[in-house]
Amino acid sequence: MAARAYWQGQIRLALVSIPVEIYSATKSGAAVSFKQIHEPSGQPIHYDKVVTGVGPVDADEIMKGYEVSKGEYVLLEQDEIDAVKLESKKTLELTQFVDASEIDVLYYEKPYFVVPADDLAEEAFIVLREALKRTKKVGLGQLAMRGREYVVSLKPCGRGMVLETLRYADEVHKAQGYFREIPDDKPSEELLELAEALIGKRSGDFHPQEFHDRYVDALKDLIERKRKSNGKKIIEDKDTGGKTGSNVVDLMAALKKSMEKSGSAEKAPAKKAPAKRPPAKTAAKAPAKKRA
Repeated sequence: MAARAYWQGQIRLALVSIPVEIYSATKSGAAVSFKQIHEPSGQPIHYDKVVTGVGPVDADEIMKGYEVSKGEYVLLEQDEIDAVKLESKKTLELTQFVDASEIDVLYYEKPYFVVPADDLAEEAFIVLREALKRTKKVGLGQLAMRGREYVVSLKPCGRGMVLETLRYADEVHKAQGYFREIPDDKPSEELLELAEALIGKRSGDFHPQEFHDRYVDALKDLIERKRKSNGKKIIEDKDTGGKTGSNVVDLMAALKKSMEKSGSAEKAPAKKAPAKRPPAKTAAKAPAKKRA
């Protein structure tokens, strides 16, 4: 495997230990990064490590410190931090199993692929994977990675498994504080049926490759136009259609209009489909003549 393992250790279930390797399941997407530039000279701005009353300092003079009181720090060297003993630094012990639906989506943070570390670990790995599939459960435990201990979930994924780091309870805001002002009204049945019909018309399979970052594309286009304009300021005032003339919206009319648009959009591909068939038939006949 070309990628470097993010974590190596073992999954422990009671007396069974399974050596595994964990790999990041995600990567950074397209992005446009900017640097701060000193306009008169056109040179990038640098950031120096500076101590008040001392001035710039070398990197080897810098230590990590924890402030225990105002202006008082406990200094720690990196090898002291690395030497902290924690069972979960090398072992993920599955201590509980729950239904996936019991874990609120707000708690999920980042996914990782989990694979057996060697051939000897494969049998136990597969047994655990299939047991999770059959019971439809998610394993829970705690795991230390890169200077922090996480609550993690473990679930089957194809031939392997996926580990997802979870946020701790004190890291998640309670939804009630944000949703309290929303009225507990019941919508009219007609409006609800129209909305359900619209959702039904636009339902389909999830194809993540169909989505891309349009903001990044627009920034790249702006950068290219700015380069060609020799520094001339470029600001476009585009109407995105997001403004409304009134706070009062005729929801029924809007839903009906959306249904009409959705219906016309679906009819278009059906008319074009027959035009693609004749070339396929012609291509099919050609090999038959060559065989003769």
